[in-house]
Amino acid sequence: MASGRSLVGQVTRGTTGTNRLRRIDRWIARHPVLRRGADPLVVDLGFGASAVTALELQARLARARADVEVLGLEIDPARVARARQQLQEVRAGATGFAPDARVSFALGGFEVPVSAGRRPLVIRAMNVLRQYDEGEVADAWGRMTGRLAPGGLLVEGTCDELGRICTWVAIGSDAVPQTLTVSLRLAALEHPSIAAERLPKALIHRNVPGERVHALLEDLDREWERAAGMSPFGPVQRWQAALAALQQSGWPVQQRARWRLGELTVPWDAVAPKEL
Repeated sequence: MASGRSLVGQVTRGTTGTNRLRRIDRWIARHPVLRRGADPLVVDLGFGASAVTALELQARLARARADVEVLGLEIDPARVARARQQLQEVRAGATGFAPDARVSFALGGFEVPVSAGRRPLVIRAMNVLRQYDEGEVADAWGRMTGRLAPGGLLVEGTCDELGRICTWVAIGSDAVPQTLTVSLRLAALEHPSIAAERLPKALIHRNVPGERVHALLEDLDREWERAAGMSPFGPVQRWQAALAALQQSGWPVQQRARWRLGELTVPWDAVAPKEL
């Protein structure tokens, strides 16, 4: 419930779709914050015009932690009402989701209203800040992380309509960004820099010469081209070779075990806008 608070934020386009956020969900499911937190409450902030992303989030995270609970928040009352109707269908066993899925929906924005004094362990806010100005990002991050449980995590980013091009920033409960992750569908990938058009709002206008994120994508494209000889072995092997070369050139590429999924993760400091 909104608990009488003023809603903070703007109504987004509400675009959503089945499996659109699968890459982000699976990344969260493997994150130590989810696995170790005392109260596994996860907020899907700005879930959009359908309940499906929140329901999918709960289903995927439950495989890693059975007691996970997902609260979907939207600033548009009509979307909340529709999601609750869809949830009734789930409870009736009329969908492919578990009838007893620990999912609920409420009105809310960046103030992240949660009842009973609880604090979310994770907040996922995908495709929410895209319509905002770059100068509004820090305030939104601060509001959301201020609602997290100690040691919690905000995952904020953008993806395309099919979820094949995704980027997100992981931000700690201290409001300090930790990492940037790029996740791409490798089949038929021409240039990894296609991720530029889906960078988080904090970076999307920084893909220009002289900025770190521009240098990363430029170097990634170069190594992808150099690894073309690995193409007969498949795009995964080519991607892994490109990232290994990128790492050897000095980029602090992390999470090697997830490279095979088309992911690239680097510390935020490696790509942060220069004035930050």
